[in-house]
Amino acid sequence: MIPPPLHAELVGSGYLDPAMPTAPVGTRVWLTREPGGRSARELARQPSPVTPCNWGLLWRSLRASAGAARYLRGQPVTSVRADTAGRAVIASARGEEPYDVVVGADGHASATRQLLAPGLRPEPAPYMVWRGAIPLGALAGHPRELDLLRDAWVTLGFPGGHGIFYLIPGGPQDGDGSTGAGNRLLAYAIYGRSPEGAEPGPYVQELAEEHFPAAWADIVARGGRRATACHPVADVRAPRVARPPLLLAGDAAGVTRPHTATGAVKALQDALCLERVLREGPDPATALERYAERRTAAGARLVELGRRMGRALVEEVPDWPTMGQDEVDVWFRGVLAGTWHYLYEEPGEAAEPDADPEATVAR
Repeated sequence: MIPPPLHAELVGSGYLDPAMPTAPVGTRVWLTREPGGRSARELARQPSPVTPCNWGLLWRSLRASAGAARYLRGQPVTSVRADTAGRAVIASARGEEPYDVVVGADGHASATRQLLAPGLRPEPAPYMVWRGAIPLGALAGHPRELDLLRDAWVTLGFPGGHGIFYLIPGGPQDGDGSTGAGNRLLAYAIYGRSPEGAEPGPYVQELAEEHFPAAWADIVARGGRRATACHPVADVRAPRVARPPLLLAGDAAGVTRPHTATGAVKALQDALCLERVLREGPDPATALERYAERRTAAGARLVELGRRMGRALVEEVPDWPTMGQDEVDVWFRGVLAGTWHYLYEEPGEAAEPDADPEATVAR
């Protein structure tokens, strides 16, 4: 998911093709299972304008926007170091090459991060997430759920966790070869604990059968085991995301728990910030210091927010069946603790585009 103002900025600045399919919705709906039954009970609705994307289509659009840039594939970096002249030296099959600036966008297990923060590793959460993306055929026979998802994204609370469901654009391999507005997939992420001794992957269907309303449990079951991937949840943040000539971006700079929906978002914001500070000048070293000042603090806020969300939505969940609109609004305002986030717009309060890209998510 991408905040609509950030999506508009990325399109306007040439990072994303305006024709890239998206599946925008404007509302978040909270559900739980009716006590003593198998039907769904709606708890609350909140304004939550988001622009869901497809990872593959997003990557293609970003790659195409790189134009004639020199782009080397199939040549893994074997090491990165700084030389005595203050440059970064990358070693690959091509040999060693010096650079004025190296951007370590090498993921959650970043080797570049080890140069800036030796020994720093992601810290695991006491729960996991099951993710899936399945054809809309899984919603056959469930017209109410499909109609709901056409205009909203859904959070389904259960004892010990929650699940989220939303539509995303499909790729050519997912339907009739088109990537138009009619080609959709149902994406979901279900957070919870797997009992000791249970096989984590398949357990999600048992969890859904035990705790979900019947229709939503059936949807998860129709996805099948092959459609669901099970991941640990973890977070980490570098104490400083740049020290010339090295810079960290995306998950290398910090991993936040998925509740914040800021994996791709933060990486895109990092890119916008890097472009801005390089244009400001006067030299790369100064630019990297400015980047560190802006993005280190933004990453720290997101990691802390993700931990609060994890406690509230998985580790210490409320008694969902007793909640209503007012209770949900008050409860989650406490979780946010004054931190603004694009997923949690206050009723009647529109999220304004911000000139500072990192402020689009948290400030």
